Amino acid sequence: MLKLRKGMKVKVIAGKDRGKEGVIENVLVDRNRVVIEGINIVKKSIKATAQTKQAGLVEMAAPIHASNVMAIDPKGGKRTRVGFKSTGDGKKVRIAKKSGSEITAGAT
Repeated sequence: MLKLRKGMKVKVIAGKDRGKEGVIENVLVDRNRVVIEGINIVKKSIKATAQTKQAGLVEMAAPIHASNVMAIDPKGGKRTRVGFKSTGDGKKVRIAKKSGSEITAGAT
């Protein structure tokens, strides 16, 4: 089960972009990977088509394995593991293990 969601702020803990922070743009659950804006930038050559009308090199963010990123605690701003807690009304919410605060998808 992948505990990361689109819109979460994460920190890269391994790889060439180690130490950088960014927001998750896309989650590829079947491949256990995430795409983070500004992280793992690669150059890809594209062919001219009817829609693009221009060929050339395009810089884009490539997927990075989910095990190489950690969520950022909304309270402390440091990296943390993600846990689950059920609320009184029966909802299951994601929490930061470090501070116990609730993590929302758009949290910074």
